[in-house]
Amino acid sequence: MSINADIKLRFESGKRVFCLDVSVCSPDMFTILYGHSGSGKSLTLKCMAGIIRPDSGRIEVGGRVLFDSAKKINIPARDRRLGYVFQDYALFPHLSVLENVGFAFKKGFRARMQRDDIRRVMDNLCILGIEDIADAHPGEISGGQKQRVAIARALILRPDAILLDEPFSALDTILRAKLRNELKSLQERFGIPVVLITHDPADIDAFPGTVVNYSAGKVCTALASNRTQRYAPMEALCSR
Repeated sequence: MSINADIKLRFESGKRVFCLDVSVCSPDMFTILYGHSGSGKSLTLKCMAGIIRPDSGRIEVGGRVLFDSAKKINIPARDRRLGYVFQDYALFPHLSVLENVGFAFKKGFRARMQRDDIRRVMDNLCILGIEDIADAHPGEISGGQKQRVAIARALILRPDAILLDEPFSALDTILRAKLRNELKSLQERFGIPVVLITHDPADIDAFPGTVVNYSAGKVCTALASNRTQRYAPMEALCSR
């Protein structure tokens, strides 16, 4: 399943103006967006998800057009069939793990999930090894468990792709290595493409696929799945 995004966006926040002008094209199951903080990676992900609307361009996932400014296509975020895992996981603190993962099934904020939906949520929790914390709340679980909950929530509706914004940044080195392996296993099990933002060269070594280097709102290099280059820390990127 290919992922293609060719977008432009002028983003203003207070006195700061940032111009995003990127083209991302990947035929691989893993697409890694790599670069300095503030280089436009998260903006790209949010445009793909439909959280932010680009000024112009086109976004296509698996042959399905999600956004095309020339044809006035802009599929709402809820209909894009993309699972999104925020950097801070964005779990509802007052809901249990089961309720967080199954939130998409609820017909209203206070509505109860149906029995079949609960069974499906528990199946996902079992796959991720967190079924024993189904009744716990986010404030009662570890960072690694929160990440698994966020991934379970992203997977629950069987999306066309999963978008991960620095999913390992808040974890220690040992847990990062473990969860990288778990993510690869999940990707193989479900066959869902993953777009992942990272600052860590170890993530690039761990996930085979297309690597897209960002610098100052632009893509400076991209290497496909047959890449031979080893990635060094940020100073090895093209100059800003």
